[in-house]
Amino acid sequence: MAEPTTTAPGPAHLRRSPLHHLHDRIRAASTPAVRLAELPFLTMTALRVDPAGPAADRVGKVLGAALPTRCGDTARAGARTALWLGPDEWLVVSGDDEPGALTDELRRALTGDHGAAGSVVDVSANRTTLALSGPFARHVLEKGCPLDLHPRSFAPGSALVTQVGPVPVVLWQTGEEPAAPAYRLLPRASFADHLTRWLIDAMAEYAHPEVP
Repeated sequence: MAEPTTTAPGPAHLRRSPLHHLHDRIRAASTPAVRLAELPFLTMTALRVDPAGPAADRVGKVLGAALPTRCGDTARAGARTALWLGPDEWLVVSGDDEPGALTDELRRALTGDHGAAGSVVDVSANRTTLALSGPFARHVLEKGCPLDLHPRSFAPGSALVTQVGPVPVVLWQTGEEPAAPAYRLLPRASFADHLTRWLIDAMAEYAHPEVP
């Protein structure tokens, strides 16, 4: 008979993000002109619900803001942001919540007198997040993104599913830096290495002081 074990799961600080092996290269590539960083381990929840039903109203109360209803729109309240992905589909991103806690809150909001009115899935491990900011951030993205990224078309607070370089991403302009554009790119974890190397290469020309 095997001896019982008391091995507990490893502590959270031992987790490795999808880009832990590139952090030194990311730091070296960042300049005042354009900066790149990984924001690992954000809480992400996939949500599906009828936007016209009462469950959507309950979800809005949990999030602190009504779910966005138009393509490209987002709704932010505190650390939580709901990104529109489809007519009945959103990605809820949070930097503060524990994944299980947010999932449980949203599931309770979906549950009414007739059972669950939609679906909630913790997808935090499915993607990582890259923050790209600085005066030339938009120029870097325009090298490989088909969207019109001018603020008149892609304003702060907008988020769309698109492609950057060779990688599909959720691209979100957060508006966190009033004087310069600030973006978050949410690739699948398995594509994050490829996207990061593409961004580092695209940023290289802005590392030199002669670039205006």
